[in-house]
Amino acid sequence: MVAPRALGVLLLLHLAPDEGDFTRRDEKPRNVCQGFANMNSYEDFDLNRTAGCFSKCTHSQEELCHLGNLQRYWLNFETYLAERSQTDTLNTSFLTALVKSINTNVSEDLYFSLNPSQIPKQVTKDEHQHPDRVRLPKSLFRSLKSDRPMVRLGIVVLDIGPGNVFKGSLLSREDGSSVLNNRTVGLTLGHIKVTKLAEPLEITFSHQYQPPNMNLSCEFWDATKGDWSSKGCSTEVGVRRTVCRCDHLTFFALLLRPTLDEATVKALIHISQAGCGTSMIFLAFTIVLQTVLRFSRQRFKSEDAPKIHVSLSISLFLLNLAFFINVGQRLKGSDAACWARGAIFHYFLLCAFTWMSLEAFHLYLLVIKVFNTYFSHYFLKLSLVGWVLPALIVIGTGIANSYGPYSIRDEKNVTTLELCWFREKIALYVTVHGYCLIVFLFSAAILSLVSWKIFTLSSATAGKEKGQHWKGVLTLLGLSCLVGLPWGLALLTSLGPFTAYVFALFTSLQGVFIFCWFIILYCPSQSTVTSSSGTARVDHAHTVSQE
Repeated sequence: MVAPRALGVLLLLHLAPDEGDFTRRDEKPRNVCQGFANMNSYEDFDLNRTAGCFSKCTHSQEELCHLGNLQRYWLNFETYLAERSQTDTLNTSFLTALVKSINTNVSEDLYFSLNPSQIPKQVTKDEHQHPDRVRLPKSLFRSLKSDRPMVRLGIVVLDIGPGNVFKGSLLSREDGSSVLNNRTVGLTLGHIKVTKLAEPLEITFSHQYQPPNMNLSCEFWDATKGDWSSKGCSTEVGVRRTVCRCDHLTFFALLLRPTLDEATVKALIHISQAGCGTSMIFLAFTIVLQTVLRFSRQRFKSEDAPKIHVSLSISLFLLNLAFFINVGQRLKGSDAACWARGAIFHYFLLCAFTWMSLEAFHLYLLVIKVFNTYFSHYFLKLSLVGWVLPALIVIGTGIANSYGPYSIRDEKNVTTLELCWFREKIALYVTVHGYCLIVFLFSAAILSLVSWKIFTLSSATAGKEKGQHWKGVLTLLGLSCLVGLPWGLALLTSLGPFTAYVFALFTSLQGVFIFCWFIILYCPSQSTVTSSSGTARVDHAHTVSQE
């Protein structure tokens, strides 16, 4: 009886799990996002549990995850798929994959579809039928011909979800960057390392139209750095699709980044504040100088052009002041205070635009029409337009309750700038964008006519005076600042950060340019300077008002 009883005890001990087994089974579900529990396990159960970390590993739960291990797991899985997997296809909610044996003596390039909802498959060259696809050049396989007649190609389309896995340092800084559609494409030949291809592979990503303030970039996952990199890749951006060309095999993705990230917005604010501060000083000089000249020179009491210049200077000075207060205060204070700051900022912006258009109108009377330009109470009428019209627009906008907190946000809904401005975008588009566009087009049309007049005149007098063309160019540059053409650069800011910097610099320094123009025009050191100012001073007497 002893032997059977002993045998039964040994059998129970063999079948019963030990304490360590209980511990491992108990901890495995909890540690799956640490990447230790199933590092080399690629059964369906393991893949599904590890894929759950794509949504769990967010900023709030980052301490429960080991991003490096998780990223390594999926990179190793790609290699495992091509080397040892017994299945040719995989189709899950987060991953589709194809493993195919390829003859290295191929006679043409190979194309495979990359539709995220379907298993990758070999397709024809027809790009309209398969907008998402990869082209593998035949030279890639032929370069391996001397080593082996066949290779196993693995293609993986992986949905990495909204979490931090495969996001890297560039995407973790909350500047609005993201992996487009959270989709990565993995290409591998197992342990065969493929780099520096003579002819690059092509991956085509189809997508919706992207906003103009976002950039698309083809990048690959650099396992040594644990981050995205564009080395060896080029990007050909289209309206509905983007083609990535890379000289190696690994995980690829199309990255979406804001043109104006948080760092760029801060830099633009600093540039604008420095420029506006400088402009305010020179605008103050312009206002004081005009006041002094008004009492010291008789013609300043009757001419309207200096008055219009000063009115523009006052509106720009107050606009810069409102900008400083609004950006400095952000959203501090009550809702009523924020409403008031937004309305004041809007009012002085419209005043500045209006006086720029009035400068263009006055220029038209001086240079183009010239004769029969007498108006009774001319400057008084201009003042009513310049100061009252913006007030009426602001009152109407305020009645519609359009002012309030305004935030500039990126693709991840992260706030990059807050100030009191518009809460209703329709009002913003109509009363700011639309108004600015009308002023810009009107000023541009007037300046085009003036340019024709100046260069026609300079051609007629070219033999009498040297350098007339240069004087005309300088005159147009000065006039363009008066009529607000630098604000038209806003139309080009979607092209990239450089144009945004140029726009911020030129518009914030407009007061400096106006001061220089005022000095050259009204304080000439020589009598010849007066003639060099040219057409800007043609026959002021025609628009003298009687007030």
